[in-house]
Amino acid sequence: MPDALTALLAERDWILADGATGTTLFNMGLQSGDAPEFWNETEVDKIRALHSGAMDAGSDLFLTNTFGANAARLKLHDAQDRARELSRRGAEIGREIADAAGRPVIVAGSMGPTGEIMAPMGPLTHEEAVAIFQDQAEGLREGGADVLWVETISAPEELRAAAEAAARAEMPWCVTMSFDTAGRTMMGTTAEAMTRLVEKLPNPPVAYGANCGVGASDLVRTLMGFGEASRPLIAKGNAGIPKYQDGHIHYNGTPELMAEYAVMARNAGATIIGGCCGTTPEHLRAMRAALESAEKGPAPDLAEVSAKLGGFSSDSDGLDGRAPTRDRSASRRRRPQA
Repeated sequence: MPDALTALLAERDWILADGATGTTLFNMGLQSGDAPEFWNETEVDKIRALHSGAMDAGSDLFLTNTFGANAARLKLHDAQDRARELSRRGAEIGREIADAAGRPVIVAGSMGPTGEIMAPMGPLTHEEAVAIFQDQAEGLREGGADVLWVETISAPEELRAAAEAAARAEMPWCVTMSFDTAGRTMMGTTAEAMTRLVEKLPNPPVAYGANCGVGASDLVRTLMGFGEASRPLIAKGNAGIPKYQDGHIHYNGTPELMAEYAVMARNAGATIIGGCCGTTPEHLRAMRAALESAEKGPAPDLAEVSAKLGGFSSDSDGLDGRAPTRDRSASRRRRPQA
């Protein structure tokens, strides 16, 4: 039997994913420096509201509140031995909400990076990384996640470790990398290189793609850099750029801009389309309406992307061999974000 995500992909031309977890939780009162994963125990109703907000806005897939629920990140809060437990609880809440939807909704078990630098450049070995990811993956499986969702990865070595962990946990998985420096990840990987990497894995993901990074325009350009993909592509772009206002971080991307982005992302080859930082249920509703009403068209050219979504963060897409540079043109309206 195919896994739930593969089965849904076989029935649908596109799937709407969810929006921002962090932005929503900060708006609910999460404080900077706090581990949102603890809310899976202490603020369960708020996590339920997080998932329900996305689902009610039309999302067919949402991520669990477990991005940092791995031992390496939880060590910062003296909770490294609770990774499996907090991951399981996060998946259980997601499963509860999805099962009440009355339609197929995929619970994707979010697995963010360890935050460590992997060998040979850093201290984290492959075996240690696999063990960290496997511990979290098994908690997500026990809690009822349909698929593992490895996200915001920068290093190929960490992606390989997560892939091995998914195999050991006997779970289907997806992966997105974050491209934010002239079309490259922080560790220098390009979209084209990611495609080669995932296709060589002994257990390739159900789908792969990009999330976060700089903004919607850059993410669409990254999609076009993946080349001929043999499996579904994922697009989860930020809703504009962040600004600090009235004690909170706000993103300037409007629902109308994100609706344009969703259609462009589909035309550029994405099948699973959602938002990342700053993307609210209001944005998701506009994205859903646009995807339902617009016919799929040809892939946009870069001039169209820039005109509709804003200028690119650099004049290089990462595939021309040039070092990172910044685009200083008047159309530039975006900057890197955390």
